[in-house]
Amino acid sequence: MDLLQLLETSRAEIVGEAAEALSHARLKHYDIDAEQTRERLATLYDLTVECVRQRNLDPMAAHANALAKDRHRMGYDLHEVQTAFNVLEEVIWKRITAELTPQQYPEAFGLTSTVLGAGKEALAVEYVSLAGRGRKAETLDLSALFSSTY
Repeated sequence: MDLLQLLETSRAEIVGEAAEALSHARLKHYDIDAEQTRERLATLYDLTVECVRQRNLDPMAAHANALAKDRHRMGYDLHEVQTAFNVLEEVIWKRITAELTPQQYPEAFGLTSTVLGAGKEALAVEYVSLAGRGRKAETLDLSALFSSTY
């Protein structure tokens, strides 16, 4: 089994475990609607898989930018949204260590963490820009790891 096979066959379990873990984080805006939280995590998960498959960070960056604008407008704290990314990443990592061989860990961890890390970075940069009323924060250049124009 490789990383993409793992991600494709374990979707329901990973999203379910991430939703459960997020419910225990007791975040103000994520305690309201468990089904909506699960759907949002599923969207983030599917996007992660797509970006890993394509080796392209652009879709994640675009999603995170839109997410930052929406969640900022709705009054979410940045740490709430970042926690959702972190919880999903942690669950994926646990599944990687349970299902893949140690020889596969570096690439699997590197790919998933780079994709989710790019999302967290884009989210944070946009949040800071919104909070700073238009002052754009700096970003890291991850293009050497993926084909990307972002």
